Amino acid sequence: MDILDKIAAEKKRLNAVIVSHYYQEDEIQDLADFVGDSLAMAQYCEKSEADVLVVCGVRFMAETAKIVNPEKTVLLPDLEAGCSLADSCQPAPFQQFKSKLNDPYVVMYINSNPEIKALSDVICTSSNAEKIIRSVPKDREILFGPDRHLGRYLMQKTGRPMTLWQGVCIVHETFNEKKILALKLEHPDADVIAHPECEETVLQHADFVGSTSALLKYSQTSPKKKFIVLTESGILHQMRKASPDKTFLEGPNDSGCACNECPYMRLNTLEKLYQCMRDGKPEIQMPEELRKKAYIPLRRMLEISAA
Repeated sequence: MDILDKIAAEKKRLNAVIVSHYYQEDEIQDLADFVGDSLAMAQYCEKSEADVLVVCGVRFMAETAKIVNPEKTVLLPDLEAGCSLADSCQPAPFQQFKSKLNDPYVVMYINSNPEIKALSDVICTSSNAEKIIRSVPKDREILFGPDRHLGRYLMQKTGRPMTLWQGVCIVHETFNEKKILALKLEHPDADVIAHPECEETVLQHADFVGSTSALLKYSQTSPKKKFIVLTESGILHQMRKASPDKTFLEGPNDSGCACNECPYMRLNTLEKLYQCMRDGKPEIQMPEELRKKAYIPLRRMLEISAA
């Protein structure tokens, strides 16, 4: 049996579904039962009737699946698949930062660990962040974290002042403004589409700014035939599949190459996927008390998103 047959056999044995983020390897995206952004993954996992959820993404995505599905087994192919944003915001310093404010309403990006979610009032993703911010009572001071670039973008979009935790994404932080302008000169017929985790100097040159799923939809519906894409390069696979007649260029970064891969996302491989299903590990587990606390702001996000 080849690796794909082995994975299919394990999936049947476990009554499992494979849920993949857009930033995974092409091969993983193609065999997954569902491919989406963080919000769509959470929504799919919550509604799934499978016994086992195999999350091909990074650790906070698998933790989110466990938080909303305590009775299910949640597997992650590589437990080292972390996130620079989640790592940047740890409970003790965040508690101290929060304590200096006057009872802030904490809006936390889903790229965070369960302990930080448990200290939050509501979770958001880049897909629903603007809607979430607009839902916050007008008389409450907002503390937003961990991504400062997304926070600044949301302040501009909503007009709501916020105190920002100073985290960044190691992929989106590296896009280079001068090299983007040079690429635009080389391809004047291309639209620049960017994720709001990019720096402000980069976003000001974008023709469209949106979440990963919004970028994909824009590339499908736009009459333009060429796009410079400023986000993790995994999404280009879905863009090319959906619009084979269009051209998609990776945005240049500080290293001088078009190599915008998240090193954490790419830790998952087909071999690790098979092994985790075969062995039933690594399995995501957490104390029930922590899970319940983290569930409250996640549940609030899902309810606001569905409204």
